[in-house]
Amino acid sequence: MELTLLLLSLAPLILLLVIRIFSLKDPSRSAKNLPPGSLGWPIFGETLEFLFGKPEKFVFDRMKKYSSDIFKTRILGEKTVVICGPDGNKYLFSNEQKLFTAFRPHSMRKLFRSHQAAAPIEVSREAASKILRSPGFLKPEALVRYLGKMDSITQQQMQTYWEGKDEVKAFPFAKTLTLSLACRFFLGSDDPERIARLVSNFDDVTLGMHSIPSGFPGTTFYRASKAAAAIRRELRKVISEKRASMAGGAQAQDILCHMILATDASGKHMTEAEIAGKILGVLVAGYSTVATAMTFFMKYVGQRPDIYAKILTEQTEVATAKKAGELLDWDDIQKMKYSWNVIYEVMRLTPPIQGAFREALTDFTYAGYTIPKGWKIYWTVSTTNKNPKYFPDPENLDPSRYDDGKAFPAFTFVPFGAGPGMCPGKEYARLAILTFVHNVVKRFKWEVVFPEEKIVGDMIPSPEKGLPIRIQSHSC
Repeated sequence: MELTLLLLSLAPLILLLVIRIFSLKDPSRSAKNLPPGSLGWPIFGETLEFLFGKPEKFVFDRMKKYSSDIFKTRILGEKTVVICGPDGNKYLFSNEQKLFTAFRPHSMRKLFRSHQAAAPIEVSREAASKILRSPGFLKPEALVRYLGKMDSITQQQMQTYWEGKDEVKAFPFAKTLTLSLACRFFLGSDDPERIARLVSNFDDVTLGMHSIPSGFPGTTFYRASKAAAAIRRELRKVISEKRASMAGGAQAQDILCHMILATDASGKHMTEAEIAGKILGVLVAGYSTVATAMTFFMKYVGQRPDIYAKILTEQTEVATAKKAGELLDWDDIQKMKYSWNVIYEVMRLTPPIQGAFREALTDFTYAGYTIPKGWKIYWTVSTTNKNPKYFPDPENLDPSRYDDGKAFPAFTFVPFGAGPGMCPGKEYARLAILTFVHNVVKRFKWEVVFPEEKIVGDMIPSPEKGLPIRIQSHSC
């Protein structure tokens, strides 16, 4: 007890000493022609303001203070520049893999790495990336084969969790649904709810992805680490079962199968631990963002009966053209133009994810400033999404912004990125979201219980109470 108190009393002095040492060794202090801004405290930088002051506010405040084009900071332990506006978006996306490459903060790398490897295995990252971006999986021609199953799972879950209810919570349902869809598509799981039962673990991992990587019990990252370990254990069971079925002659039809078969240049396969880490990352990506878009669709449309009526008309036309029991197909999705415009507006008003990080592969110059190799670049949708210069009356949900013949400047609205950095899961997300929209609108009308419900979360927003809604079946 006395030793603990002594260490606690010395902690501030030790921290000051460490800060002093890093201040003396910080090479960025002598670098020339860096953008305006502040690196904040040594080591911690401006991480606390970024995470707990909301990333969107963090960026806007510094754009006003320093520059609307670019500013420097230090967040999540990395010296970083934030490139702003449509010109910044264009520059970043046009130079993907030339000047920039994807970067994961330390917290994400620790959560998704293989704990059995002595160091992160680059060949496994390369193999997994090639599989995800290969034409065989996430292109429309491949996804269309999965669309009927996606429709069937969505119908099943609505019947199970919502039919006959007067009040439900939209966010928990959206998370269970999207995780079930992701497990079926990426794992080929015939029991998608097996992984969906781990929803709370996925929530903890999502919160921990952009947190201070502290192993101290009770912290966000500690909970995320424990949750990731629980998911990884379950995934390794799934992988073992998949290997056995493949040995018995089952065809490789899903991403998990192809990860099991993937090899590097020397013919080496990924280990089960490595595959589990990659699949965990894929599932988290296909879970949190899609569920968030579905949830905020329910929030915004539940408060706009005029928009709901137009979506209902469009989806009724799709439904009445189908035979009884016939599932959605590719042509049906192409008829949902207005519904997708609504989703675009939902994602503009509340982006499912605020932004992402890149790393500079070499020194580069932008807006008259030079950024050194190794610095990180933070890209965020918030510098354009609500700018009245590009979106008049920016707080208004207006799907007509995306009507045919209308246009706004390029790179002002990039919810899925652009160019080589385009999200490979864009089409998957579109099908999952529109399948949800079709089924929920043709079955129910709803109203939001708490229109002013607080939105929490830093990088990924969520309604504090889970978005309770009152639903009424059209058959009533």
